[in-house]
Amino acid sequence: MARHVIAAVAELPPGTRKFLTIEERPIAVFNIKGEFFGLMNRCPHQGAALCEGPLIGLAQSSDPGEIEYTKLGEIIRCPWHGWEFDIRTGQSYCDPKRFRVKAYPVNVEPGSSVVKGPYVAETVAVSVESDYVVVDL
Repeated sequence: MARHVIAAVAELPPGTRKFLTIEERPIAVFNIKGEFFGLMNRCPHQGAALCEGPLIGLAQSSDPGEIEYTKLGEIIRCPWHGWEFDIRTGQSYCDPKRFRVKAYPVNVEPGSSVVKGPYVAETVAVSVESDYVVVDL
């Protein structure tokens, strides 16, 4: 699996998400309380852009009439039909045995390890002659 640098940590504060396409795959990266998670931005139900939906919590009940909201901001709801998925795992809460969204591992690494060199820049000679720009390859 290839690594892709997508942003500095400061560019993705807690509670935000970043949409990107990597190797023709629509992906969203979420910062949930300082932890980073990646999900395929496609709902397995009918192909909606899943990660454009609202971030919600999970309603749970241990007794009739009592509801507790947990996992606040950790569940994504599909904007088309309301299917819900756990951002951390991709697990579906509508039909967990049949549906799951592809989750991608996301790591935070020190800048020094990401930008290791040496880098060699390709240079191209450019000259201007009269009204034309000429590139020598």
